[in-house]
Order: sequence, then structure tokens, then C-alpha cells
Amino acid sequence: MKKIISVALLVLLSACHQKVTSNDIANLNGYWEIEKVVFSNGSKKEYTYNESYDYFQIKDKSGFRKKVMPQLDGRFLVNDQLEKITISFDNEEAYINYSTPFAKWKEKIEAISKDKLVIINASKAEYHYKKTSPINILGDGKTTK
Repeated sequence: MKKIISVALLVLLSACHQKVTSNDIANLNGYWEIEKVVFSNGSKKEYTYNESYDYFQIKDKSGFRKKVMPQLDGRFLVNDQLEKITISFDNEEAYINYSTPFAKWKEKIEAISKDKLVIINASKAEYHYKKTSPINILGDGKTTK
């Protein structure tokens, strides 16, 4: 009985897995703020505030990722460092392939939508992001839309 329940649960979880297609890759463009990391041992780290965002720019399966620091006036502090990226597909799974002058690595895109992103690195840690936008606080303390 336990085996039947285990198999049924595995089938159910597999069916819930989102298949990432080349059409989904356009959703990667923009600013992403990390929400949490789920480590391979099951422990989690929650992020309530981020000093930097990941900015992705992709066209025709290639582009870059940059770390940017949002400012209260809606602008970003940016440096010249970036990671060149390409998108590849292998066995119906999507990957981000990173390249810098110092290293090359890849991460699996587990799930992606217009406002959510989950990436798994080589250590099997899951990085959960939410789509974000510039912060812009006016003199009256209201956030611009």
C-alpha cells in the first residue's frame, strides 16, 4: 500500500512540473528580486529585503545578467560587470548558460512565468524570484506605479 501511495504521489508531482518552452524565455527579461532559497537539504533562507536585483536581457536565446542596486528615485546603480548568457534546451529542460572571463556554469530553469522564476544551480539549491520594478518614492511618500 505504501508503494502505491508513493508512486501515485510521484506521478502527481511530476504532472505538476511546468515544462519550460522557448516561448517562455521572453519572460526572463527584466528585473528579478530573490524571495527565497531552498537548499538541497530542505532548509530555507527567506529574503525580506534585497539590496540588489538581477537584471536579465535576452534576445534570440542570448544576452546578459547584471546585478543592479535600486535607488529610491527609480534609478539603479550599475557597474560594468555582467555575465553573458545563452539559453539551451536538453531533454525538454531549459538551462541558462553563464560565461564570464573567470568561469562558466549553467543553471536549470525549473519554472518561469511573467512574475515568478525558479532556477536550480549545480548544488541543487532552488532560487525563487519574483518580478519587480524600479522603486520610486515621491516627496509625499507614495510609490509611483
